Amino acid sequence: MSEPEVLCRIEGKVGRITLNRPQAIHALTTNMIALMAQALLAWREDPAVELVLIDHAGERGFCAGGDIRMLAESGAGDGAKAREFFFTEYRLNHLLFHYPKPRVAIMDGITMGGGVGLSRPCRFRVATERTTFAMPETGIGLFPDVGGGWYLSRMPDHIGLWLALTGARIKAADCELLQLATDYVESARIPDLKAAILAEPHRTETILTEFEGDAGRPALAQHQDEIARIFAAPSVEAIVEGLETAGTEWAAEQLKVMATKSPQTMKVAFRQLQLGGQARSFAENMAMEYRIGARVVQRHDFLEGVRAVIVDKDNAPKWSEARPHDVSEQTLDAIFAPLPSDQEWSPLP
Repeated sequence: MSEPEVLCRIEGKVGRITLNRPQAIHALTTNMIALMAQALLAWREDPAVELVLIDHAGERGFCAGGDIRMLAESGAGDGAKAREFFFTEYRLNHLLFHYPKPRVAIMDGITMGGGVGLSRPCRFRVATERTTFAMPETGIGLFPDVGGGWYLSRMPDHIGLWLALTGARIKAADCELLQLATDYVESARIPDLKAAILAEPHRTETILTEFEGDAGRPALAQHQDEIARIFAAPSVEAIVEGLETAGTEWAAEQLKVMATKSPQTMKVAFRQLQLGGQARSFAENMAMEYRIGARVVQRHDFLEGVRAVIVDKDNAPKWSEARPHDVSEQTLDAIFAPLPSDQEWSPLP
């Protein structure tokens, strides 16, 4: 009998969730998400549980994102399973965001996409020297979901928009700079850290201070002013123009990277962050992201992006539009439009 994809149990006074799909770097399935939500709901009012700890089995990383192949297979058909995935995942994201008990996420290794959706709502977010954070969705014709519209739009100096458009990978020091991580602990000390938290969950904040290491200087800081200036532009097209005229090596690198992304979903991400930054609640943001997800998953760019990057691995996607300028406002309006009332997203009660 195979092990469950997520291990949910109570250890002492801690509700412990361990992602257990190491061969896929814990890429989330609908079943994994449902198991986590079920456990969190059971623990929410349980006085025996003081804190929730989210970690992962194996060495390869915390969570690489969602089950992209399943989403593409569903999107190529009627899209029902993909919509179920997004609906369930976003409910889990919202549950974690408003959860009444402290949550600790151990972001040791790859933390991307769906992994960000699990870790970012947690009160304590622990990075290590192995942590690599990214929201790389525009490279496969998707968008930075799981609350990206809320979190990325609230980062300083338009860095969230830069992360969304380029899919840039950043390390622990940058994660601390952007408050993606609250603490840095060397990976060799993580087992002892977890043991200490399990033994005395009420001392978690103090324990993290005791284990705190030095992540070093954030590499991002040297480009922060340039990002702030160029990515403040009012459109993706204007950002591209600003990079073209900047005349720096860094700007040239960003142009090269953005040229590989889906122009359509870069413009989707731009509007998503605009609207997410104006959202009055996390639930409002998630309802907006569900509308996008329900539609984008069946569009050409996502199916083509998965083919090029994940299935055939030729890394030569043929996007529906060649440049951001070619993506019409009508296309974007259709992607963001409200769904029929019986199909809209709603949070768990």
